[in-house]
Amino acid sequence: KCTFMLVLNAYRKSKNINYCTDLHGLPCIEKIVSSVEDCPEPINTTIIGRIPEWINGCFLRNGPGKFEIGNQKFNHWFDGMALLHQFKISNGQVTYRSRFLSSDSYQANKEHSRIAVSEFGTVTMPDPCKNFFQRFLSRFELPKSTDNANVSFVTYKGDYYVSTESSVMHKVDPETLETTKKVDWSKFIAVNAATAHPHTEPDGTTYNMGNSYTSKGAYYNIIRVPPTKNTAEETLDGAIVLCSIPSADKAKPSYYHSFAMSENYVVFIEQPFKIDLLKIVTSRLTGKSISDCFSWDPKLNTTFHLIRKQTGEISSVKYLAKPLSTLHQINAYEENGFLIIDICASDDGLAINNYKVQNLRKSGEALDEVYNNLCRVFPCRFVLPLNVNQLTPYHQNLNNWPNSTATAIRTATNRVFCTHEDLYGADLLQYGGLEFPQINYGQYNTRPYRYFYGCGFRHLVGDTLIKMDLHGKHMKVWEQPGLYPSEPVFVPSPNATEEDDGVILSVVITPNKDKSTFLLVLDAKTFEELGRAVVPVNIPYGFHGTFNATA
Repeated sequence: KCTFMLVLNAYRKSKNINYCTDLHGLPCIEKIVSSVEDCPEPINTTIIGRIPEWINGCFLRNGPGKFEIGNQKFNHWFDGMALLHQFKISNGQVTYRSRFLSSDSYQANKEHSRIAVSEFGTVTMPDPCKNFFQRFLSRFELPKSTDNANVSFVTYKGDYYVSTESSVMHKVDPETLETTKKVDWSKFIAVNAATAHPHTEPDGTTYNMGNSYTSKGAYYNIIRVPPTKNTAEETLDGAIVLCSIPSADKAKPSYYHSFAMSENYVVFIEQPFKIDLLKIVTSRLTGKSISDCFSWDPKLNTTFHLIRKQTGEISSVKYLAKPLSTLHQINAYEENGFLIIDICASDDGLAINNYKVQNLRKSGEALDEVYNNLCRVFPCRFVLPLNVNQLTPYHQNLNNWPNSTATAIRTATNRVFCTHEDLYGADLLQYGGLEFPQINYGQYNTRPYRYFYGCGFRHLVGDTLIKMDLHGKHMKVWEQPGLYPSEPVFVPSPNATEEDDGVILSVVITPNKDKSTFLLVLDAKTFEELGRAVVPVNIPYGFHGTFNATA
């Protein structure tokens, strides 16, 4: 039985409480993190209902698919070997195939029949084939960066890549899922890593962010990649660093999973979720994983940095907010002298370390305890005034945006302290908040918009799909007991005239029913099911995906 009375009471008193504190009887979902075999040749699916015939293309998904190597087990959900998925949709029919990413990490693990490369939450042990002295010396080596790109599919210059948060991506053929080229960011620009969530302009110009570590400390770098190739073989050629932002703490930069972009600005959120570089450098010696080097500092504020996309100029005005943690932004746009940025955020950054494989495999009260200790994630809006100058008044709300409860108060010459507006009503609380946000990206990213989509989280993974209407903050929900939908991806219908003309695609996992995972197709306007394509193999719960349309 699930009760949310404590949360609902807290909501009535204060909208700042983002915890779900009293949920019991969660079903076990351990098969969501069970290793599977890949399926490199396409197989047919069983269609239930109707798949619209105008959908033509490949729905590509990425996520972990192997959680053990030999007799060794990965510790964290983020560590599993990347398994790439393709749902090929044509004329109302769907085929499925999957393939493990042929990364160096995967090949080394396979060759040694053990975990040979450390991952986010797993430290590799010294090679047992080495002598004692060699194993001892290996403790003093810097940790080798993984190329296990299990987070997302991304595009640069029209080519598809799979990415994680290291310096290495892999170019992938979207038709066969075969790995065709390993690409290292550091060979093109001076960064040590880049995010798995770039933003792309309509002309194909792509922006991303990546860290660099120098003798002067850590820097956050804004990256721009040109839209087209000069030769068929080139990859990130022509990429530049637009600007570098020094970390507020030189030895402890903030972690970020993504960033926001409006028409004229890149928005970087420096949150008090810190990475201890000294701990990382000494991690081989101490036996600590990368995840052990993350910490949350609630004494620090959150800082919004604005960077002009065309010039790389960093705004001298810093927009501050209370401590918050955000993995995914929804959208950002400029209107009437304000930059509106919508994000999914929680009150702390402790959730990541709770997503250990052993936690996802728990049951009963132990599983309930893991969930109830997590901070809920909710959509919210910040309104940042762009025209702060000598005449801008202090200590009064600068936000005169219509019907907005967000505030922006100038507290010093180049400081504006902001509070957010909730982008939801009390009804979202019973669905455990919202994550994996998506919009009609092609038409409405960086522009005023009305709808976003996401997963409700009444479990450790998404268990509902939600459509949020910002006009009145109303929501539509798709849910069925025992089913766990993944990130919803919007695909516009041909000749669409309205923002929500199209469908939502989501892979739905069935951990308590064997070989019955399916691709779900919803009418994005009504949020009613149109059809599903049932796959006769098991699929673990994944992270992110994209739709590759074909003519």
